[in-house]
Formats: sequence, C-alpha cells, structure tokens
Amino acid sequence: MTQPTLTETIRQVLADDITAGRLAPGGEIDESAVAERFGASRTPVREALRELASAGLVEITPRRGVRVTAVSIEQLGEWFELMAETEAMCARLATFRMTPAERFALQSLHADFDPAAAGLDVYDDYNRRFHSLLYQGTHNGVLATHAAAMRLRLAPYRRAQFREEQRIGHSHEEHAAILERLLRGAGEEAAQLMRGHMLSASAALAQYMRRAKEG
Repeated sequence: MTQPTLTETIRQVLADDITAGRLAPGGEIDESAVAERFGASRTPVREALRELASAGLVEITPRRGVRVTAVSIEQLGEWFELMAETEAMCARLATFRMTPAERFALQSLHADFDPAAAGLDVYDDYNRRFHSLLYQGTHNGVLATHAAAMRLRLAPYRRAQFREEQRIGHSHEEHAAILERLLRGAGEEAAQLMRGHMLSASAALAQYMRRAKEG
C-alpha cells in the first residue's frame, strides 16, 4: 500500500468527516481553515475539494464557496441498490470469463490478507482491489468502466461502512463465500451473494451514520 499524497489525505479526512456527520449537510467548508488544519497551501485543498465534488460529497459554487451536499440515508440506499445489481452482474460474468491468471490473482489477494490485523485504511485498499479484479474479470469494458465509476462515486461511503463494529470481518467472510462460488463456476450463486454483500454494506453504512448522528 503506497503512502497517500497530501491531496489524498485531505480528501480522505474530509470525506470521513462528512460521512460521520462531523461536517453537517449544507455546512460551509472554508478553504483557509482546511489549509491551516493540514499545514498545506490552497492548491492541494482545492484539488481535494474538486475530487469530493466529483464524488458528490460537496458542491462548489462560484462566489458562494464550498458546501457539504445534503444526501439522505434513503438516497444512499438507492445508490447502493444500483451498485448491488451492477456488482452482481460483474460477479456472474467474471465467474465464466476470468482467465486462470486472473482467478489466481483474486484468490491470492484474498488468501494472503488477514482482516484481524487490518485497520480501516488497509482493508479499504484490499476491498477496492478485490472488487476491481472482478470488474476486470468480466472482460466487458463498458460494464467495468460503469462499475468503476459508480465505485468512485460511492467510495467515501463504502469506506465509512467499515467503521461499523465487526463490518471488516463480515465483509471478508462475504468475499470468501463469493470467491468460493466463483472458483467452482457457480455464477448465479456468486451474483446472489455479491448482491447480498453490497446490501449488507448499505445496511452497515446506514447504521453507522445513524449512530454518528445520535452521538
């Protein structure tokens, strides 16, 4: 896992603040205050805010500044529902289309990873690589691009769900079940489990956001 750049660090911390409710929906984000917080110039801050805007977490309006986007738990549930169907399709196609080398890469990634020793950042990186290998394994460029774009849009929220208690362990177990079906050619079962995996992530996120709001 490579060290994040300053822009990536700022983006990640602000995304965590937003998904945890520490930055309230509709609230203003002051560039100068963020730059001072991270001991940075305005350039990496602006780059991070542009990336957050692309992910839909903030809105940048000329002469009005930057504000946190108001996204409800219900809206996020609809996004995750769409993502669940997309990833289910990826799991089904990858089951039948992955090359032996691609299957070995996915199996090795999962087998070599110990979730008990992993913090949020490390697991988030592993999780991204696991799903990306499945996208590539579909050998459908349009679908892989679409899935990757949706993942980027939901990345901060997919990361936030791992803050819910025991979610990292459960997620890794769900990956194991999906991988087992994929390796024995049970494409429909792999798709069904992937759909459930994504909906479990959605439920964990909703629970985490509710707890954060109450706390």
